[in-house]
Order: sequence, then structure tokens, then C-alpha cells
Amino acid sequence: MHRSAPRLSRILACAAVPVMLVAVGCSSDSGSGSDAEKKAGSSSSSASAGAEPTKPAVEPAKFTDLPDACTSIAKNTVKDLVPEAKKKGGTAGRSSDLAVRGSCSWNGLDDKGVKGSQYRWLSVAFTRFDSDQSLGSGAARATEDYTKQVAKEKASEGAQKAATAAAPGIGDEATAITYKLNKTDEDFEYATVVARTGNVVVTLTYNGAGYAGAKTPSAADILKGAQKAAKEAVGKVDATAGAGSAEASPSAGDAKKDDKKEEKKDDKSGDEKGSEKPSSEATPKS
Repeated sequence: MHRSAPRLSRILACAAVPVMLVAVGCSSDSGSGSDAEKKAGSSSSSASAGAEPTKPAVEPAKFTDLPDACTSIAKNTVKDLVPEAKKKGGTAGRSSDLAVRGSCSWNGLDDKGVKGSQYRWLSVAFTRFDSDQSLGSGAARATEDYTKQVAKEKASEGAQKAATAAAPGIGDEATAITYKLNKTDEDFEYATVVARTGNVVVTLTYNGAGYAGAKTPSAADILKGAQKAAKEAVGKVDATAGAGSAEASPSAGDAKKDDKKEEKKDDKSGDEKGSEKPSSEATPKS
């Protein structure tokens, strides 16, 4: 009886050893599983942190259409700036899409007999930029083109005494470029106003010369006329936003049809393109 007690204690102690090992093993497995979960969570967080953030949508373009270039300047203004214009309604420039690009020009010779003659040229051009997720907003793209157009005008071939100045009160920003140019043995005074309103760039050029002994127009008068016409053209663009989408306007649709008819007529008559420097500035017949 006394010997069996120690023996029984040893048997029970040995039997308890596997149970403890099993318990330790379970505890160890539980810890491994927790580490695995932590690693998985860490990898997931790293993947999320490494993903590129979604780019914000660009600002929608303010203008979705353009006004008719040949009606963007008031008739009385055209009459005042270009007396005896060949075509009172202007000559529309060619365009594959009038909602993106449009232009018009007027030119004429006011013959004063023995007092000489005065020649004038006026042109206006519109370029509209749409917003694009990859290229940027229409306003930003127009701003870039505006800068390029100003630089282009400043570097006009043959320009003498070129000068630039801000033109306040015309669109969101505007610059006036003035210079002299000698052509056909006559001195021409040039003034170009490049303006931006929203996502549209407006380029207006006005120039003139005196023939047969007539005086060359003053640079101040040419600049004043250019600024007045540019302000009207920009105002016409701004009006398209107030009227909503010009595409939905019946008058806008009719204007486009008239522009196409005008283009066909211009092709037949062979008149100068509105967006180009006048090739007809050769010495006119007295």
C-alpha cells in the first residue's frame, strides 16, 4: 500500500506531460496565426498607400460655342474704322468647325481724290478650347495660347518700333501690340489686341496707311480703334454664356448656315482670308 502511492504519483505526472505539450502547441499555433494576419494586414496597407490618388476632374469650359465673327463687331464700328469697305458684312475666314475657330475681315480704300486715299484693314479671329482631363481645363489651355499669340505678334516680320502694353477692361486679360510696317513703299500703322475671356482667345488686328500723298494715320487712332473693336468682339463671346448654349439657339444655327454660304461665295470671289495679313495692301489705283 505504501509503495503503490509513489508509483501512482509518477504515472499521473507522466500522463500530464502530453497534455501540457498539446496546450503549448496550441498556444504556439495561435501566435503564428496572429503574426500571419498582421503581415497580411501590413501588405494590404502598403498596397493601398502605394496606389496613385485619383486626379480631380478638370473645370468645365465656360463657353461651348463661338459667336459669328462677321457680326461680332457692330456695323457702325466697322463703318467708322473701315470707310468704303469692299464688303460691308465682312469676309468670313475658312473653318472646319465654327464652334472652335472663326474669323472675319474687312478692308477698303477711301479715295479722296487729289487729297489722297486712306486704306484700312480690320480682322478678328476667335479660338475656343475645350476642357480635357489629360490636357487641362479650357481656361488653362486658352491662357497658354494667349501667351503664344502675344509673342507671335511681337515678333511680326518687318515690324518696326514694336511695343506692348496691357489693355485693361477687355476680357479676363488683354495685351495690345503696336508697330510700324513699311509695305508697298508706304508706312502702315498696326495695332493688334490679343485678349482672353474664359476658354476663348480673341485676336483683333487693325491697320492703315495713307496713299497718293495722304498722311499716315496716327498710331494713337489705330490703337484706339483696335481696342474699341476688340472690346465689342469679346463682349459678343461673353454674351454666348448669358444666353446659355449657343448650339441650342436657332439664331446661332442660322448664323452657321450663313457662314457656310458666305464661305462658298468667298471661294468664288477670291477675296482675302480674314485671319491673314492682307495681301491686297499693294498700292491701290488712285
